[in-house]
Amino acid sequence: MCILVILEQRGAVRSCSLEAASTAKKVSEASGMPLHGLYIGASVDAVLPSLAGIGIETLYACEHEELRHYSNEQYVPILCGLAQDLGAKVIIGPASALGKELCASAAARLRAELIQDAVGLHWENGLKAEKPIYAGKVMSEVMLTATPAVVSLRPNVTPIERNGEALPQVVKRDRPQATLRSVIQEVVSELVGTIELTEAKIVVSGGRGIRGPEHWPVLQELCDALGAALGASRAAVDAGWIPASHQVGQTGKVVCPDLYIACGISGAIQHLAGMRTAKTVVAINNDPEAPIFKNCDYGIVGDLFEVVPILIGEVRKIRNGN
Repeated sequence: MCILVILEQRGAVRSCSLEAASTAKKVSEASGMPLHGLYIGASVDAVLPSLAGIGIETLYACEHEELRHYSNEQYVPILCGLAQDLGAKVIIGPASALGKELCASAAARLRAELIQDAVGLHWENGLKAEKPIYAGKVMSEVMLTATPAVVSLRPNVTPIERNGEALPQVVKRDRPQATLRSVIQEVVSELVGTIELTEAKIVVSGGRGIRGPEHWPVLQELCDALGAALGASRAAVDAGWIPASHQVGQTGKVVCPDLYIACGISGAIQHLAGMRTAKTVVAINNDPEAPIFKNCDYGIVGDLFEVVPILIGEVRKIRNGN
């Protein structure tokens, strides 16, 4: 019996996986079960230093150049085979796009209970998960009554915690043979310097108030000054002003940053569902009656094309020590 955490990688172990591992360590301590990890990728040696002090006892690694990029057909048998061999009672992974797909596929194959996009986990005579429902208006507590159980954890909801510098023991496993129905021919990476939206600590989003696609550079400049990711409302995406990969909301991505700046966004319930768990929300809108002002910590009534350049200037002054 053990707790098993999935370590998603894109060259390096993603921060959302380290957050999941920190949460899994607390579940491990409360339940008395050891914490083990699973790495699937090209080279475990390159990522091992990032796991110092995380609390994983044994890291099971399946290495192969063909495993560098995610493949459901290859990753799912590896995860399920290890979970069965270890008798894993709880499997925890990040609620990234790939993490949620992997967790769902593994849960189906293992006939396990599944909770996706949890924002908290704890052990109390069993595993309990906190999960937003009704577009984030209500926080539910779900008790998983059977094992194995599979849970994906939303990025940015728990801190990465380390205790010491101990590294996990590495056990390498062979890649199972599989007849593949699809083969990855090419991977087009994100533009250099862009920040993954769901993992960003700061998000700047624009809506219909930006008036057109030619005005995105204004918000991108603020992103560059803050080290933020660029988001958008559904209205901006539906208008064709920005790709859907930037959409925040009920039908887009769910973000949980430390700071969320909404520029020219009215605050429809569908958009709030995607950013409601942000720790601090700043709204900029020229309509004082916009619903977003009822769901923000700080509101600025004004033209974003006047306000944002001022913010950029002030941020740069602070960064430069002026």
